[in-house]
Amino acid sequence: MNSQISDAPYYDDGDSSAANARMVLSLLLIFSACLIADSVVALRPLTVGTDTRIYAGVFLSMRDAFVETRFEPIFALVTRLLSATGMSIAGYQASLFGISLLTAAMAARRYFHYLGGTRGYLTFLIAGLMFLFLSPMFVNGSINAVRQGLASLLVFAALLSFHHRQWRSFVVYGVLASGFHYSSLLYLAFAPLLLFNMRVQRVVAVTAFVAYCSGLTMIMVRAFVPSLYNAVMAYVAGSDYRAGVRIDFAVFAMFWYFLPYLLSRMVREPFSTRIKQSMAVYSVMLLPFFTVGWGNFSNRYLLGPWEAASLIVAAIFCFSRFPPLRHPLLLASGLLAASGVFCYYVTYQVII
Repeated sequence: MNSQISDAPYYDDGDSSAANARMVLSLLLIFSACLIADSVVALRPLTVGTDTRIYAGVFLSMRDAFVETRFEPIFALVTRLLSATGMSIAGYQASLFGISLLTAAMAARRYFHYLGGTRGYLTFLIAGLMFLFLSPMFVNGSINAVRQGLASLLVFAALLSFHHRQWRSFVVYGVLASGFHYSSLLYLAFAPLLLFNMRVQRVVAVTAFVAYCSGLTMIMVRAFVPSLYNAVMAYVAGSDYRAGVRIDFAVFAMFWYFLPYLLSRMVREPFSTRIKQSMAVYSVMLLPFFTVGWGNFSNRYLLGPWEAASLIVAAIFCFSRFPPLRHPLLLASGLLAASGVFCYYVTYQVII
């Protein structure tokens, strides 16, 4: 690691054998925490998770015949392949969550390189998983909005690639995300905003926030695109959910947008600047919510940005000026504790 990040946890440039030992310990820690979380998701009853029974039914039906589904192509293909193995429902649920963890690792690596990291990726992944496991929204993407949960962090990776003009990576991540859930296209449609400077991006984010909270976006969509308004309001109509403008969600979403600016002095350069630059990507991921986030289950539009927020907070910790925040024992114990919290969340369906 270069001089700016050479003191990252688990690395000692002067002793390669010690560094290798730390790497092995990091991998064992990650594997253990993920295995604990995966086991709970896999063994959950069909009553845990709004669509768990539906996914299980389609999975079992595919064993006997070709079943037409409304699932996106990549998700449908994965389900067919897993069904063909003859595995149990628990195995299917474990596999889906395993893929979700893989997408988290992919997004974490993409963000790590976006920030200019060279060594210490496993440390960053440990911190990222810790904050993901502590997030009720990640639980939502693991047991409820499963397809969107698989796509969300791939959208983050795609937009990071777009921001750095890495077009091939943008296309690859974008296709993968859309293949798991078509809602990804809604986020990717706002990607061109990343071609503008930070001032324009900030103005757009704040303006969209104000327009949403005032009810202006709902009024405009209802007036100029009534078909879209009706489609959004008809989603799971009659459900026990408070539709309309959700100022609580909007304020909470903007809190994460401003957090890196508030904590910029506690993060080393150049990482502080790069983390703040990455908030342009986060703000783009908020725009679908600010546009149509007033219908039933509008929290689904915040699944992606709030999962991305976990990786952003992980970056603040890993590149902090204060060594205790990135100490190996803190991160290791934090991940193990977070896996226990995640198990509690899944068992009692603690979600946002």
